[in-house]
Amino acid sequence: MDRRVVITGMGGLCGLGTDAASIWTGMREGRSAIGPIVNSEFHELRVRIGAEIKALPEHDIDGKQLVSMDRFSVLAVLAAREAMRQAGLSSKEGNTYRFGATVGVGGCGWDAIEQTYRALLLGGKRAALLTVPKAMPGAATGQVSMSLGLRGPVFGVTSACSSANHAIASAVDQIRLGRADVMLAGGSEAPLIWGVLKAWESIRVLSPDTCRPFSADRQGLVLGEGASMAVLESYEHAAARGATMLAEIAGIGLSADASDIVAPTVEGPEAAMRACLADAGLAATDVDYLNAHGTGTKANDQIETAAIKRVFGQHAYSMSISSTKSMHAHCLGASGALELIACVMAIRESVVPPTANYRELDPDCDLDVTPNVPRERKVRVALSNAFAFGGTNAVLAFRQV
Repeated sequence: MDRRVVITGMGGLCGLGTDAASIWTGMREGRSAIGPIVNSEFHELRVRIGAEIKALPEHDIDGKQLVSMDRFSVLAVLAAREAMRQAGLSSKEGNTYRFGATVGVGGCGWDAIEQTYRALLLGGKRAALLTVPKAMPGAATGQVSMSLGLRGPVFGVTSACSSANHAIASAVDQIRLGRADVMLAGGSEAPLIWGVLKAWESIRVLSPDTCRPFSADRQGLVLGEGASMAVLESYEHAAARGATMLAEIAGIGLSADASDIVAPTVEGPEAAMRACLADAGLAATDVDYLNAHGTGTKANDQIETAAIKRVFGQHAYSMSISSTKSMHAHCLGASGALELIACVMAIRESVVPPTANYRELDPDCDLDVTPNVPRERKVRVALSNAFAFGGTNAVLAFRQV
């Protein structure tokens, strides 16, 4: 069974805002949320910038549930609740075994782990009772399921920086295969923790000032925290209840580099983009906007540009490209889900969000990356790239319904 899959609700939190509408407003305005981190202990960190959620919105998560949740799970639940509200859905309205969830997470409950290690090694105390259920990578999905009463296919997805796109792709598969009618899908990450930041420092890919994707003077990526979830439904289910269909997920392309644990190839991303177009039944010239992986590192941006040129040929110079990581930073397992908001809203409002902080042309990154200022243009089809450590690539195609 091959069923069309549409998006009927979106929710999100990141440095740009604590709901999907404010996140899109920030993207559309080209506003960067990158700045000094204020809510974490630094110790001897050298890099002290990120895209941080300064304060969570008020919520009514049950206290007994809250004590079992790490920050990444809280973010996922808040985003999922917002998405369900926008979709006008409740699991009580149908068979709860036909409602499921997939949440992509690049890491785990870092805060719970760090607090435990500090208690054990520095304080001579025991590990907290709920450390394991708070820290496990699949916790966010389980908490979303419990919060919203979802009893269908529910599982976590972990593939580093492509986790959200893989989670969304997996959710689409559940609907296409007839295992569910409604899936909540997206990603969540809360990496602004001392130990995590220290580990990223050691890789020497963190920028000391800000994220400048595709700009010749880029110095690396910036980490951010956030979550975004989308309600996916079969077209028939959404139409039967008169739901507003925001966009269609038209195609999915997955590939692996099978090369190096951290260094990307051109061939892997190229294969994923080609597979996505083929799955959607699209020609390269049908794509109006591409939300690039665009991390702001020297090698990644050059390799992604080369892969785009191979896939799109001369059309690569005609379509609009941008990296919204220049604004919400690299939220690791949540990035693709936040970028879904950019793609869907670009289609709905005919506005391409810019690549912020751009200053200098890199001859190796010479495509139209929509520098600094949003561009009005008709967007019928948008692609979203996600590439990750481990060489795992996931590309999604969104289409006007």
